[in-house]
Amino acid sequence: MKVVTTIKELQTILGEYRSEGKTIGLVPTMGALHAGHASLVERSVRENDVTVVSIFLNPTQFNDKTDLEKYPRTLEADCELLTQVGATIAFAPSVSEVYPEPDTRQFSYPPTDSVMEGAFRPGHFNGVCQVVSKLFSYVNADRAYFGEKDFQQIAVIRRMVADLGFGVEIVPCPVIREESGLARSSRNTLLSEDERKLAANIYRIMKKSLDLYPAHSVAVVHDYVVREINEIEGLEVKYYSIVDGETLADVTSWDDAPHIVGCITVYCGAAPIRLIDHIKYKG
Repeated sequence: MKVVTTIKELQTILGEYRSEGKTIGLVPTMGALHAGHASLVERSVRENDVTVVSIFLNPTQFNDKTDLEKYPRTLEADCELLTQVGATIAFAPSVSEVYPEPDTRQFSYPPTDSVMEGAFRPGHFNGVCQVVSKLFSYVNADRAYFGEKDFQQIAVIRRMVADLGFGVEIVPCPVIREESGLARSSRNTLLSEDERKLAANIYRIMKKSLDLYPAHSVAVVHDYVVREINEIEGLEVKYYSIVDGETLADVTSWDDAPHIVGCITVYCGAAPIRLIDHIKYKG
C-alpha cells in the first residue's frame, strides 16, 4: 500500500490506473480506524481494482472544538490495518492541502440536513459536504463506501451527489457491532470499560422497541426508547427521531412512509462521549 499526502501525487497515480481501465473505490474516513472501517475497505477491494482510503480529520464538520481536539489520531495503526485488508492507497493530506484557503461554499438540503444532527450541530453537514465533495473531485471514484451507522450522513451525501452531478455510486454498508451490540465507532476508544458496558444498552433498548412495532404508535415507541435509556445512570438521550428513511422527516404514523428508521444520539459517561446509532422499523 502507498501512503500519499498530496492531491497532485494522488491524481497522478490514479490517472495511471484509469488509463489501464481500472475501477476505483473510495472509502472516506477520519482515521482511528476499526473493524467497521475494515469491512468497508474489504468490500471496496472485492468490488474494485483500486481502493483509495482517505484519512483526514476534517475540521469544518466540527462545531465543537473540544470534540475535534478529543478525536483520536492513530495514523500509523490506521496504515497497518489498511495494509492488512488490501487497500491500494492511503490518502492522508494535511489541513492546508485540503483547505489552502477557507471553503465558503454553502450546502443546503432540507429537511435531510436540518433535522437531528443538523439541528444540534449547526454547520456539521455543510462541513461534511465540503470535504466529501473535494474527495469526490480528487479521486473521481466509481464507487464510494459509507457505513450505515452514519445513516443521516449517507442521506445528505446522496442529495449532494444528485445536486452536483457526481457520477459516483454511493454504497451503504451495514453497521458493524461489538459483541455487546454497541455500534463500532472511533469514539468508542474514548470510553472506559464500564462506559462501554453502559453504551451497549443503547442498541439493546432500541432493538427491544421493535417488539412494540407496529402494534403501538410511533409516539409510544419513541417515548419507550427515551425513557428506558435515560433511566440508566451515565446515559442521556440528546434526541431520538423516528423518521422517513429517505427524507428524514419525522413520521407520526407507521403508514407515513415505506421506509421508517429510528435515529438516536446519546451522551455516555462523565466526559461525556457522543454516540450515534439507528434501527430500522420498516422497509
